[in-house]
Amino acid sequence: MVSIPLFRHFKKGQSKPAKVKFLQRYTDTELWFSELCCNVDTMCQVKNRKNRSAGVNRVLKPLWLFLFALLYAHCLTAETGSPPSGTLKLAAVPDSVRPGDPFVVAVAGRPVSAPGGHRPRALLFGSAGRRIGQAVFFSLYPESPLGPVYAALMAAPSTASPGGARVQIEENGVILGEISVTIESRDFRTENLVLTNAMSDILTVPDPQKTLETEKLLQILNHTGEDLFCTGGFVMPVNSQVQTSRFGSRRVNKHPDGRSVTSIHAGIDYRAPEGTPITVCAPGRVVFAGPRIVTGNTVIIEHMPGVYSLCYHLSKIGLAAGQIVKTGDSLGEAGSTGFATAAHLHWELRVAGENTDPEAFIGRTILDKDAILGKLGK
Repeated sequence: MVSIPLFRHFKKGQSKPAKVKFLQRYTDTELWFSELCCNVDTMCQVKNRKNRSAGVNRVLKPLWLFLFALLYAHCLTAETGSPPSGTLKLAAVPDSVRPGDPFVVAVAGRPVSAPGGHRPRALLFGSAGRRIGQAVFFSLYPESPLGPVYAALMAAPSTASPGGARVQIEENGVILGEISVTIESRDFRTENLVLTNAMSDILTVPDPQKTLETEKLLQILNHTGEDLFCTGGFVMPVNSQVQTSRFGSRRVNKHPDGRSVTSIHAGIDYRAPEGTPITVCAPGRVVFAGPRIVTGNTVIIEHMPGVYSLCYHLSKIGLAAGQIVKTGDSLGEAGSTGFATAAHLHWELRVAGENTDPEAFIGRTILDKDAILGKLGK
């Protein structure tokens, strides 16, 4: 084996990242120590020529080996971190989902976050290896037979390709573990929507207020708190069985000037004459209630950490920000405010900022304790 002495690469004043980058070439233990021994021999030969003493060589060789081992461990740990000790149990519930469906990533076995530290994240990678989603963990069961249990609520994007996917659990740059999930195939409809001049202007004319409203909306939907108001069991917020636009539809907006722009419908539109009562779909806390340019009169409710329901285009709002609500409470009345062709209710669910199919929540316990603990215990 041809070996270049390691000590020649570590020059005075060289930065730690540069040292770590070099040392990371030696992640294979057997290869690294094999080359390390060759490099130690080389160093000892250099020292031996200076000292002309085999005794000195016998002392220097183990000393250099010890120092290199310390340097390797220090640089690698300082730069990349190392997973904390303890057995980590992982589960995805369910572990097979369609695009637009929610699922839970659960971790048990030990606390995954030090007090006051950064909360760990679940990173979703699609079949092509590209990251397509992320969510923040929260404490689900502080005490259980498996130890403390943490959960992250996620959703497979409606644009996700079918195939094998994986979720990595990451904390402060350290990968604590990984679990596989399957994304099934799903077809979405294509819709054509002919816009009036007024509707086209709502979407296309620059407006600082519209920009501020978008920024505020994203800030709300991308926030994952730690308050759990329910575990699932959502109900429909309107008494209507007619869907005028389905979740995930590929909508082609045809503008008056002849342009066609394709977008993805993030929720479900239900036919509802103006004044139709709209009710709360699940227990939660109102985080926004007010008018917006694009979505008209809007109510947003937080139900679980990172899970929000949104009702758009209302003619009347019956709630205020900060209110704690329960299923069936009056939320407002259907209307056609904002970007709307006629009176209806747009009902939307967001999970960790991702558009999620509202029908996947109806009557289902998302945070099913028996299912989660059962999967973790396997």
